[in-house]
Amino acid sequence: QVQLVESGGGLVQAGGSLRLSCAASGRTFSTYSLGWFRQAPGKEREFVAAIIVSGGSTYYADSVKGRFTISRDNAKNTVYLQMNSLKPEDTAVYYCAASKLVGLSTTLARYDYWGQGTQVTVSS
Repeated sequence: QVQLVESGGGLVQAGGSLRLSCAASGRTFSTYSLGWFRQAPGKEREFVAAIIVSGGSTYYADSVKGRFTISRDNAKNTVYLQMNSLKPEDTAVYYCAASKLVGLSTTLARYDYWGQGTQVTVSS
């Protein structure tokens, strides 16, 4: 069992930056692939970024590629999402998720555990 708690969301102007953190409980954190997803009002939850167990491979949605960076610190049981050059369309609730499957996945159903989400609002 893994419990995930996101933090770091807030209100920022367009062009600004935020760093989201997701702290995990449980001794098996380092065995999970991790992902970030987001859900804007009236829209479905969508994939943002993913990182494998070792942190050696990452994958991004086209909409955030070059602006967002996912990383993990297995010693701290934490995954991060550095968000730069934020745009109003990045406004959403951001969720971290953990998957028992090896490898990167963009599919919600492949993630076993989810955090409660943190709100990111980007003003124009």
